[in-house]
Amino acid sequence: MTTSSEKSYFDLHVTGLGYVNRIREVTPRKGDAFLACDIAALNGPSDDVEYRRFDVRVSGKEAQHLIRRCAAAVEAERKVLIGFRLGDIWTDLFTYSKGPKSGTPGVSLKARLLYVSWIKVDGELVYKAQPKAASETASDQDPAASEASAAGEAAAADAPTTDAETNTDAPAVAKSF
Repeated sequence: MTTSSEKSYFDLHVTGLGYVNRIREVTPRKGDAFLACDIAALNGPSDDVEYRRFDVRVSGKEAQHLIRRCAAAVEAERKVLIGFRLGDIWTDLFTYSKGPKSGTPGVSLKARLLYVSWIKVDGELVYKAQPKAASETASDQDPAASEASAAGEAAAADAPTTDAETNTDAPAVAKSF
């Protein structure tokens, strides 16, 4: 009998759309520096939207590249809206050290930003991920990955549209944003 030495994992992914804020490099006391940002994810009915704030570590070269490209727009206080997939969600308990909540406990939702499906800056589509190759179809993936992919596409479809999205001749990536 052959045993596998590979570990198996259960993935928990969250897909949605939200506004990117506070893009920054974090240098921990121990370990390597990493790229982080906040995402104010939209939740609830479109006529009474609520926001869920996630403090995320940007994982993967493509996601890091895309978030770094958004830094100038975020610093200029432009509205940067993205379609995203988060993984490895956990809570972080802390105590406020400044301001009116000083000394009181708080909770932060943390996650890893795994994938960016599209980016809009001030309502204009500036990036849209290319569809996966035919060899990477849902039949090649496990069911959980297929459901996560479908959920991400559904969230992107619910996002407000612009003329740039309906123009099929528009490039997938704008030169700058």
